[in-house]
Amino acid sequence: MWFILLSVERFPHGMGQSMKSLIRKRTYAAIYRLLDKVSPLPGDCGLLCGGICCTGGEQEAASQGFALGIYLLPGEEKLFTKKEDWIEWSWSDAADGDFPDSWSGRVYFIRCKNPPSCPRRMRPLQCRFFPLAPHIDGDGALRLILFPMWHLPYVCPVIEKRLPLSQDFVRAVFTVWKHLVRDPLIRDLVEYDSGEREESSLTFLV
Repeated sequence: MWFILLSVERFPHGMGQSMKSLIRKRTYAAIYRLLDKVSPLPGDCGLLCGGICCTGGEQEAASQGFALGIYLLPGEEKLFTKKEDWIEWSWSDAADGDFPDSWSGRVYFIRCKNPPSCPRRMRPLQCRFFPLAPHIDGDGALRLILFPMWHLPYVCPVIEKRLPLSQDFVRAVFTVWKHLVRDPLIRDLVEYDSGEREESSLTFLV
């Protein structure tokens, strides 16, 4: 689910009909508040690398006709007005992208216009979860893994050096994912991504 590359020509700008998610706006707002209280490391881990997860690989991506950004989870767009002056909005039709077959409708993609200077309190969920990712194992159990480095256009020092993560952060992220996967659309996405990974190569934290 950690989509970070978008073909600029492939996805038109503008707003459209969102997918119908079971996760309500107030629930997403509560999740944002919970994750505001935790961080992977003490303080801002972006100080280790100059916010490379916001800026790393941007020039290379642009030279290939791609933009770096984040896909929102179904329904997460309700937390935004779509008029924020720091966000560039795009969308794609789920049927045209690498999404589960159960997805139908528009999937929103946002990118910060001046990274890494976006309002920290409005970071999308996929930024807040990093460097963790959800994984559903062969027994159908929800797990947390370190985000696989081979999917990234940059080197994250937290992942590369296996720096110990705050247990408060790990517990909060796992709690959030246990709630999110109750939405069939989100569970389908986690299962879809999990099916493309070799479990023997993953680092499990939960």
